[in-house]
Amino acid sequence: MAEVGRAAVRDPGELLPGGFWEAVAVWLEKPQVANKRLCGVRLEARRRAALPRVSPRGRRPNAGPEQEEPGAAGRGPRPPEGGPGRGPEESRHRRQQGEGPGEAAAAPLLVEGPGQPDKAGAGEGDFSAWDLDSLWDDFSRSLAGGSHELLAFLTGARAGSQPEAPSELDVVLRTVIPKTSPLCPLAAPRREVVVQDVLNGTVTFLPLEEDDKGNVKVDTNNVYQIRLSGSKEEWFISILIFCPERWHSDGTVYPKPAWLGEELLARLARWSVGSKKSGFKSTLSLISIIEYSKTYQALKEKHKDMVKVWPEVTDPEKFVYEDVAIAAYLLILWEEERAELGLTAKQSFVDLGCGNGLLVHILSAEGHPGRGIDVRRRKIWDVYGPQTCLEEGAVTPSDETLFPDVDWVIGNHSDELTPWIPVIAARSHYSCRFFVLPCCFFDFVGKYARRQSRKTQYREYLDFVTEVGLACGFHVQEDCLRIPSTKRVCLIGKRRTYPPTGEAPMDEQRTREKAERVRNCAALPRDFVDQVVLQVGHLLLDAERPCAGSAPSGSLKAWNRGGSLSLADVASGLDGETLRRLKRECGGLQTLLKNNHQVFEVRSGRVHLRDWREERLRKQRQPEARRRLFSEAFKTRLCWFFSHHPDGCALPSDCCPFAHGPEELRPAQTPRRKQVL
Repeated sequence: MAEVGRAAVRDPGELLPGGFWEAVAVWLEKPQVANKRLCGVRLEARRRAALPRVSPRGRRPNAGPEQEEPGAAGRGPRPPEGGPGRGPEESRHRRQQGEGPGEAAAAPLLVEGPGQPDKAGAGEGDFSAWDLDSLWDDFSRSLAGGSHELLAFLTGARAGSQPEAPSELDVVLRTVIPKTSPLCPLAAPRREVVVQDVLNGTVTFLPLEEDDKGNVKVDTNNVYQIRLSGSKEEWFISILIFCPERWHSDGTVYPKPAWLGEELLARLARWSVGSKKSGFKSTLSLISIIEYSKTYQALKEKHKDMVKVWPEVTDPEKFVYEDVAIAAYLLILWEEERAELGLTAKQSFVDLGCGNGLLVHILSAEGHPGRGIDVRRRKIWDVYGPQTCLEEGAVTPSDETLFPDVDWVIGNHSDELTPWIPVIAARSHYSCRFFVLPCCFFDFVGKYARRQSRKTQYREYLDFVTEVGLACGFHVQEDCLRIPSTKRVCLIGKRRTYPPTGEAPMDEQRTREKAERVRNCAALPRDFVDQVVLQVGHLLLDAERPCAGSAPSGSLKAWNRGGSLSLADVASGLDGETLRRLKRECGGLQTLLKNNHQVFEVRSGRVHLRDWREERLRKQRQPEARRRLFSEAFKTRLCWFFSHHPDGCALPSDCCPFAHGPEELRPAQTPRRKQVL
């Protein structure tokens, strides 16, 4: 036995020992976070057990494992009462919440022979935890029959001090899946038994090997252990190897001991005191990781030349490999759906707001009939060829924008269309499904307004889109994609919450709710809106201000910025019928002011005229992508201040983003806010 690394852990927040088990759960369930040469793992089975009892009087040890209660085989264990086993408990809780059949399915211990189907990740649940029970029985007998060194390694100092009271163990069977690549196409998955001793703070990893007859046993060469020791005053995390002289590093599943004692140990120490429960699902929790890895590598090899011919200004590697990963996910999701439903024909699709169209191109090349629609044609479209169906046109949600001929509606970074994707899928036909990958935050009106401060904006928006899907009658599933993006959570609606006979009343309910939404946020008559905007503008120009005629620092032009008024003061300056009409058809005065953001700015309940000199400075500090979107809308709308402000526009014509007169107007390159009919 050798200790390859030991780290002292400062715990000012008193997160240990619970934080240690949260860190262990990451290495157990998502080792690819630390070891970039791994694709992931599949948890096969789980049980509770006990090590053999070694009697001080030399009696024969009891090698039998602790019995499970009926029906408990394969489910997550319960840590000891009062114990700090938050890692195992959290892992069990996630699987019970339906993280995906492919993760929890128990696969056979024996490797498939020639001609047998590959059941890895099939998620059918054909195999119980009997295989793990059988393996553990054999392993326990070998420990009791002579493997005293390994037994001592598993138990530590406890072996001699508490021989009659072994603690309950959490035993997990997992398959570790290495990444495949053209340089390493034959990397095979490896199985391990992981033994977690919550009471004594140890986690031992036992590799499995198969002999010529197909029997599986523990390979003692690459056994290692993660151990927590100490107390509230001083904690230590260490990594130990059972037989360092026989350790074999394959460079993927089993790195060099130095990596374990340095890289992995440092991450575990950091995670133990800084770990925070994620509000998202595990990556690729709904599909087979093995099949995904194979498909991703194949697609990546097939479409790698696309990076060389990418004509867009966007980063080719990011967009190409991101769409390759999304396509790989959908292909495996659809393949498993066909197997589940007994289908032979490949699913059809429509990608709304398809952008560069690469996802449509890849899916079509793999035999799935479909098309993409976007408001603006991209240069890359000409590269794909006629077999990729891409259409230029605006998608305006309405009764006419339905797709009764497709199986799946896709929204991949679909911006304003994102909340409409479940609605369009639900109303297209009963069997239509949806896949949406939210990015920018839009509701049915415009920019999404936050409702809660306890959640991140991203988490809150995902919940909002999920609520839309549920209201449309879908069982909504969530998964995390493996893409180079911070916004990588997708939402999937595959099944309805009601039978086919309930489609008519459900669609009537959806239509009624949509009509109410439209009435509350549709554009009022343009002349009415213009009149209200002009009235409010005059109220602000006439309002008292701290320094009349002042201008931002460095400005040579004194420009009347007007004063600020509370919403109540603005409302008092309008007649009652106007306010009632706004409330009835627009959601209120504040909604109209925010929708006319070229003219007004609402901050802390007070209304101001927007000073575009300050806006120009702010936009110069924005990221390149935001500035590019802003430049695409340059001079596509008339400047309100040029036409209505007594001093005209505060900016010269060449600096103002809006047109100073009709002669400066140019065609819009991006759609304006979609009006619902």
